[in-house]
Amino acid sequence: MTDPRDPFSPARRRLVHGLGALPLIGVPGLALAQQFPTAKINTTKLAITDTEVTVGQLHSATGTMAISETGSIQAEQLAIDQINALGGVLGRKIKVIKEDGASDWPTFAEKSKKLLVNDRVAAVFGCWTSASRKAVLPIFEKENGMLYYPTFYEGLEQSKNVIYTGQEATQQILWGLDWVSKEKKAKTYFLVGSDYIWPRTSMKIARKHIEQHLQGSKVVGEEYYPLGHTNFNSLINKIKIAKPDVIYCAVVGGSNVSFYKQLKAAGITADKQTLLTISVTEDEVLGIGGENITGFYACMKYFQSLDNANNKKFVEAFKAKYGPKAVIGDVTQAAYLGPWLWKATVEKVGSFDVDKIAEGSTGIEFKEAPEGYVKIDANHHLWSKARIGQAQLDGQFKVVAESPELIKPDPFPKGYQ
Repeated sequence: MTDPRDPFSPARRRLVHGLGALPLIGVPGLALAQQFPTAKINTTKLAITDTEVTVGQLHSATGTMAISETGSIQAEQLAIDQINALGGVLGRKIKVIKEDGASDWPTFAEKSKKLLVNDRVAAVFGCWTSASRKAVLPIFEKENGMLYYPTFYEGLEQSKNVIYTGQEATQQILWGLDWVSKEKKAKTYFLVGSDYIWPRTSMKIARKHIEQHLQGSKVVGEEYYPLGHTNFNSLINKIKIAKPDVIYCAVVGGSNVSFYKQLKAAGITADKQTLLTISVTEDEVLGIGGENITGFYACMKYFQSLDNANNKKFVEAFKAKYGPKAVIGDVTQAAYLGPWLWKATVEKVGSFDVDKIAEGSTGIEFKEAPEGYVKIDANHHLWSKARIGQAQLDGQFKVVAESPELIKPDPFPKGYQ
């Protein structure tokens, strides 16, 4: 029997639609709100009333990063809609103010200040690139806001004011390199990335791991290109000359479309060359085309093809809302976790105050996560598994390897700083 409390269930959706025609008297959310009067749960003058709590969304809806961030916007909205259908947070429905960072880091900073200072939002779900996160971090720390950040990233950061719902380097870079070294007997690596903080720092960590921890291995090339770059012919010639065992890739955003199409046109395909990316998910493959990336590998913690009950419900709900052709990538799923983890923390501490949420986040669990069980560590990162997916012609990934246990997050790994 379907549980009507399940946010994905048809029964719950019918119940919620029916509530729209009913008076508020007797609605459980109102009773819950009365148990938590605004004066007691909002002592820092955030945008919270007896019936509503306002949050912010800050992503690139336009520009070169929109190909990657659109899924995050959608997933966060889905989570918020489901939470509202269940009565909201402490009996208050969530209202969203959406801002567009437009793939421009100063714009992200400007919009974050607006959300925190002018709009007084209770939390912000947003950013994708490390450059955008670094641009807004001083503002979140100065204004004491709370950011739920969904992207896999380089680590080497920890903040009271950020919950990192994606992977950090030890959970993605190190684990993935260990896998390709062992499974593909790889010894030589060519590093490729977009030219900003995340790819450069990630490749610095990767180089150290390759040269210091993978016996007999070395880096035979390392190249970076501006965001939005579209001509990779010179790079491809360098790769052909170097003949690496592995192309290790952190190209982001719209540049991926040109990069993978040009690789294929140059004859660099999976039957001849191993490529492991830490930046391409199903969202990017939608633009790249499955035929241009088939057989290459990605290291993520989530793939849409994961076979578990939580994920089946999530994929069904996502496609019901955004269409049957919608795809879900790693960061999209991690973005979905943000509102649920925030809700769980607020309800644990019985307050929307950021200091209490920051302190109370440790140990928060989300057993219904599409990727599987996750929990927040004291360092504000998630315990998660790592997985290797092999790109398929239909744009999905086949999971070919998985860490046996959850990996404890270690944003400051010894010897990699």
